[in-house]
Amino acid sequence: MQRWVGIVVLSALSVMAHANEPLPGDIVRDLNGLQSQLAEQPSGEADSDVLKRIANHARSQATRLASGNRADQWASALYHQLAASALVRQGDHLAAADELASAQRRPSVPNSQILRWLRDEASLRRAGGQRTEAITLYDQWLTQSQGNPHYDESAWRLVRLLAQEERWDAAADWLSPLLQKGGLTDTQQTLATVVLRNAGQNEQALGWLVSGLNAQSEPDAWRQAAGLAQQAGQAGVAAGVWEMAWQLGKLTATEDRLTLIRLHLAGGTPARAGEHLDAAIQEGALPRDEETLRLLASAWQQAKDIEKALSAWEALAESTQKAEDWRQYAQLAYRWGQNGQAEQAFIKAVNLGDDQAGQWLSNF
Repeated sequence: MQRWVGIVVLSALSVMAHANEPLPGDIVRDLNGLQSQLAEQPSGEADSDVLKRIANHARSQATRLASGNRADQWASALYHQLAASALVRQGDHLAAADELASAQRRPSVPNSQILRWLRDEASLRRAGGQRTEAITLYDQWLTQSQGNPHYDESAWRLVRLLAQEERWDAAADWLSPLLQKGGLTDTQQTLATVVLRNAGQNEQALGWLVSGLNAQSEPDAWRQAAGLAQQAGQAGVAAGVWEMAWQLGKLTATEDRLTLIRLHLAGGTPARAGEHLDAAIQEGALPRDEETLRLLASAWQQAKDIEKALSAWEALAESTQKAEDWRQYAQLAYRWGQNGQAEQAFIKAVNLGDDQAGQWLSNF
C-alpha cells in the first residue's frame, strides 16, 4: 500500500495543475504544504503524530469547503484525497476508502478523476477486508474503463475476490476475456483452473490449459491439465498430456512413471503402457515383482499383443507360482489358439491343486 500512497500524492498534484476550477492561492499553498509534509515522512517510519495532524487538518478543510462554490468543492475533494493518503500511511485502509468515497461525491470533480479514485477505493476496501464492497466498486470501474492500462490487473483482482466469495459463475464471466488474451502467470493459471472447475466449465478449462502448455511450462501446469482431463472424462487426453510432460523431462519420479502407465491403461493406449513398463523394468526403475509383472501382463493383454501378453503372463505365473495365474495364462493362450502353451500351463495349474484347470485339460 505504500506504493499506492505515492500514486495518490502525485495524482493530486497533477489534478491541481489541470483543474477546471481555479483554486485560491491560499488553498493551493495549503494543499502543497500538506503534500510536502506527507512526502517527507519516511516509508515505514512515518511520524504518527504528523500523519494524524495532516489527516485531521485535511478532513477539517474538506468539510469546511464542501458546501461552497465549485472551486471550493474541488478543493474539498483534493483535501479528502490528502486525508486518504495520510490514513493509508497509518494503516487505516477503510477510513482512507471513506475519504475517497467522499471525494468522488463532490460535483465539480471530473469523471476521469472519479474513476481513478473509484479504483483506489476498491483497492482500499479489498485491503481492509470489505470484499463485497470491493467487488461492487471494481465492477463499476471495469464497466467504465475498457482500454485503461490497469484494466487487466483490476479484472484479475475482481476474479479473485469473486472466487473468495465462491461466486463462481460471476468469476468465470470476468475470467473469460482474460483467458483469451493469454500470457497467464502460474498464479493466474491456478486461479483460472479453480474458477472454471467450480463453475462447471471443465472442458473450457482443459482447452486453454492444454493450448498454453509448452517446454517452459512448470510441472504443476502439466499435472493440472492432466488432472482436469481426467475429471472431464477424457482419459486419453490426460495420458497424452502426461506423456508429453514425461518426454520433456517435467515429470521424472518413479511415481510419475507409474501414473503415466496407469493413464495409458485408462486412456485406451495399453501398448504404450506396456512399452513404459518394459523399459522401466529393464532400467531397474521398477522392481520385477508381482505387482509390476501383473500390471505388465494386463497392459499387453489389453493391447491384444499375443506374443508379449502370453510372455508376460508366463513370467508372472513363474514368479508367483499361483494356480490361478497359471490357469489365467492357460485360458488366454487357449483363446488365442496357442494350444501347446495352454496345455502346459493347465497342467501346472492342476499340479498346484486347481480343479478348474483339470476340467479344461479334458478339452485336449
